[in-house]
Amino acid sequence: MAKNLVIVESPAKVKTIKKFLGSNYEVAASNGHVRDLPKSQLGIDTEHDFEPKYITIRGKGDVLANLRKEVKKADKVYLATDPDREGEAISWHLCAALNLGSKKMYRITFNEITKNAVKESLKNAREIDMDLVNAQQARRMLDRMVGYRISPVLWAKVKRGLSAGRVQSVALRIICDREDEINAFIPEEYWTLDAILKVDKEKQPLTAHFCGDQNGKVNITSEKQAEQIQSAVQKSTFKVIDIKKGERTKKAPLPFTTSTLQQEASKTLNYSTQKTMRLAQQLYEGIDIKGNGTVGVITYLRTDSTRVAAEAEVMAKDYIEQNYGADFAAGTTPEKKDGKKIQDAHEAIRPTDLSRTPNSLKDSLSREQLRLYTLIWKRFVASRMSEAKYETTSVKIDAGGYRFSVATSSVLFEGFMLVYTSDEDEKTTGNALLKGISMNSKLKAEEFDAKQHFTQPPAHYTEASLVKALEELGIGRPSTYAPTITTIMSRRYVTKENKNLYVTELGEVVNKMMKDAFPSIVDMNFTANMEMLLDKVEEGSVNWKTVVSNFYPDLDEAVKAAEKDLSKVDIPDEVSEEICDVCGRNMVIKYGPHGKFLACPGFPECKNTKPYLEKIGIACPKCGKEIVLRKTKKGRKYYGCESGSECDFMSWQKPVAEKCPKCGGMLVEKGNKLLCINAECGHIVEKQAEKK
Repeated sequence: MAKNLVIVESPAKVKTIKKFLGSNYEVAASNGHVRDLPKSQLGIDTEHDFEPKYITIRGKGDVLANLRKEVKKADKVYLATDPDREGEAISWHLCAALNLGSKKMYRITFNEITKNAVKESLKNAREIDMDLVNAQQARRMLDRMVGYRISPVLWAKVKRGLSAGRVQSVALRIICDREDEINAFIPEEYWTLDAILKVDKEKQPLTAHFCGDQNGKVNITSEKQAEQIQSAVQKSTFKVIDIKKGERTKKAPLPFTTSTLQQEASKTLNYSTQKTMRLAQQLYEGIDIKGNGTVGVITYLRTDSTRVAAEAEVMAKDYIEQNYGADFAAGTTPEKKDGKKIQDAHEAIRPTDLSRTPNSLKDSLSREQLRLYTLIWKRFVASRMSEAKYETTSVKIDAGGYRFSVATSSVLFEGFMLVYTSDEDEKTTGNALLKGISMNSKLKAEEFDAKQHFTQPPAHYTEASLVKALEELGIGRPSTYAPTITTIMSRRYVTKENKNLYVTELGEVVNKMMKDAFPSIVDMNFTANMEMLLDKVEEGSVNWKTVVSNFYPDLDEAVKAAEKDLSKVDIPDEVSEEICDVCGRNMVIKYGPHGKFLACPGFPECKNTKPYLEKIGIACPKCGKEIVLRKTKKGRKYYGCESGSECDFMSWQKPVAEKCPKCGGMLVEKGNKLLCINAECGHIVEKQAEKK
């Protein structure tokens, strides 16, 4: 009987797909890419039409030898690598490495690893899509050019081991720009004023919030203003002047894309982007389910589409009607409308079979897999359900010309929230008293609650919010988010503390150098435009070598200018006053992956090192000793007392010698202003211009 060979990427898929296809098919794995550009050189012939030089990846010789043996036995070869640009390119490389030109070779793709999907793909076999391949080749070559031309500049000007990347450098800049915003942010004072009202004979009081006067909204900016308003309304009668009742709806969420899955898993499960993708890959490739064998339980995990296959729509409608009732099944299909091109014809991430409920897979999945699968399952079911309906009540109250308001909402129909809720989906808000309130209700002010607040700076990026920013700016693609974040953290440009991402000293140095020498590479619009060009290559409307050949000359010119003009970030062996405990020499300041440290100049005879504490010439306000620049274990800078654990003074901002004119407290730098470190004072001082 004729043999057919199916080649997949991952060995984890082999057993599953073999079971679906039976004895007439042999299934083998390529273990990802088999050919790539060489590691030892650029690998692109810039003198001859930018032809790439592909070589067999080290260690893949045995894999290819085994695949060649299987190819000889087969009458037909089906290349079943992943359904995206990368997968298409792997199939193309396999075709070349295995010399499949003369063989009956077919390209097949499936969005989920289920029996129906795999068998259906064989009926729709096609040739390799060279537009997809060329889009991947162009991306690979652009990334290689940036990495291999700019990284040596960083080695020469800063230190070895650093790297630059087309997407990673932009991601680093985004984080650095946010850090600058936070450092320059000056908090502004504002107050809220609540009136605690007794309504008729009700036991429970009603809390009304100050919102303005008869002319419109009024912001309270000082304690004095709050006291004046409170004094005025205390003498006034509180009366209801308007009651509005209505209904509002909340649409069901869209099913997950790669980006939204990473964001939601970070927020609700505290998973890193890397961990989310690893677990999703396992769920996609196949889980051993008792009684069913190994089967993929979710669809393909790298997608920016919210489209859902027609059969999945029917499956979802039937499941919802049977388990929750016909009223809960959505009448229309939700769609993502943002005007952006959706890469590839993928579906959203969804379960392959809704009858595999999270509860039914408890014994087949690890705890971490189950938590992610539950999130995907619930989100998909919710996306096919009816919208939630709320009843809203809004009451306006007058007191001597000033206005207070109270609002409430209660759920009339849960809709999708029966299955899935996020932090934004409040089921009930406000005060139950509003149900009985009328225009004739008698109100009496029992007390007032005035509170001081300060505006908050923009939040530090988290992995979730960085992924969202990259997606909104059109930088990178679903497959690049996780590796980009992993790279900038592994290079120690960025550190993570309590979910927040902070720039390290090394990250600041690299970002400044990239902005000075390679402004276009770290320009958000330029990078987003490059992604758009790659999409046009995929569509077949732009030649891939045109994109590469237009990009390289400017990069080459910028690299040569940087090599010539950029000053070396020289970290000289500055002699410190610190004496080496081992040999008595004065220790010198060195620069390592985590920044500065003290080392004995007698190396290698004496290998003693100590943390470097940079004094800033300011006395500690708590104990009088010197304030020094310190770093957290993960590399974030702060200012603390040189006595260490004996004194708990610390500040994220740099203290200055000038004292607060209002309370005499310490002032710290905040952008181009000085701010009193005493939270109760919060006085702001204009920074004096430095004398030239």
